[in-house]
Amino acid sequence: MPERTAVAVVGAGYAGLSAALKLHDAGEEVLVLEAADRVGGRIFTGALADGTPVDHGGQWAGPTQHRLLGLAERFGVETFPTYADGANVELWHDGAVRHFTIAGPEDGPGMDEYIRATARIDALATTVDLENPAATPNAEDLDSETAHSYFERTVPDEDARLRLALAVQGVWTVEPRDISMLHLLFYVASAGSFEQLMEVEDCAQDSRFVAGAQAPALRIAELLGERVRLGCEVTRIEQDGDAVTLETSRGAVVADRVVFALPPSAAAKVRFSPRLPDARVRWWAKSPMGDVAKIHVAYPTPFWRERGLSGEVSAYGDPAVGVVFDNSPQDASTGVLVCFVYADRLRRWAALDGAARRAEVLDLLKRVFGEDAAEPVEYVEKIWNEDAFAGGGYAANPVPGTWIEYGERGWREPVGRIHWAGTETASVWNGYMDGAISSGYRAADEVLAARG
Repeated sequence: MPERTAVAVVGAGYAGLSAALKLHDAGEEVLVLEAADRVGGRIFTGALADGTPVDHGGQWAGPTQHRLLGLAERFGVETFPTYADGANVELWHDGAVRHFTIAGPEDGPGMDEYIRATARIDALATTVDLENPAATPNAEDLDSETAHSYFERTVPDEDARLRLALAVQGVWTVEPRDISMLHLLFYVASAGSFEQLMEVEDCAQDSRFVAGAQAPALRIAELLGERVRLGCEVTRIEQDGDAVTLETSRGAVVADRVVFALPPSAAAKVRFSPRLPDARVRWWAKSPMGDVAKIHVAYPTPFWRERGLSGEVSAYGDPAVGVVFDNSPQDASTGVLVCFVYADRLRRWAALDGAARRAEVLDLLKRVFGEDAAEPVEYVEKIWNEDAFAGGGYAANPVPGTWIEYGERGWREPVGRIHWAGTETASVWNGYMDGAISSGYRAADEVLAARG
């Protein structure tokens, strides 16, 4: 460990790495401190037994996610379109199976009211102040009402509310009762529309990375070299007016400025002296991570494609799995389905033993795709709630009331020589890789301005 550095970056996810990259490009001395044994944070690319890359965390890129795609282009990381040919499948709570394309089955229960409800959400989202959500018109009313109570109040069709609930589970990895309408609207506005969050082509799930979504992060770390220190957990940060001292598991380092880029669950473990402002502390305390597991199930071939299916499934009711996508590699040399378990479903499913969890996932796939789905060649789980550093996923969601109580001062306002990054602090594509990168760039700009 060096004794001093101009800028210390805490966290080597996309937020921390993008901040370090911008500072490095500007000629600043920078040191990245990461507690885990890898870079990427909530982006983690593993491999199946045959070498096929699979993303256990974030994986998709949309065409309006310019910062993420810009990094991929800079470092020569290739992308390819998400497979979306053929029919999607809806498994309704009563056991009915419907095939559809694009947004949903036109004859599906509650579809008309669902479309009207999402249009109203889009209209409301245009009123959100992306730079200061607490300044949004009617912010107090919006932040005082949960998405659940809003749906109950404005959407008379129970089937439409079921569709909205799965949308919330899939995007925010929480139940509608867990987030306020202000946060939901801010998130929609930060992406551009409700459809941007939900759909594949030209939307958030448009493309994937050939080598996995961690590849740009690995290339940044390679460029930074020994400026990135792994297995280096920051335990205490002390500001004395002229500098910042960071105590870590590998010794102490003194910095002129700090970019702090940990998710709230990990940030709360670090001790600060002097104590951080109450707004900052309470913002973290009231921003729990979502609940999600991601399961990859591999087969010799993507057999569902031959049967005219896209591999995409939306499941309502009792199944643990809520959503399924085709996650096969670009050359389709292996068939891979990725399954998501969210929120209440996760809490029940995660309490089962491994064999029971596997059986429940395969049962859902067999119901949709037939007996071929019952005998995979490989099955891999990643339960993000059990991750020692993330503590959940995809992102932290401030509970109702948090934006209006602590947002203006606690969201991302610098505290002395400490600047805050992380996808939760982004105004555009909040909660996504692109948002993490933009937050890193913003924090780096703050540091560069402060250092003249």
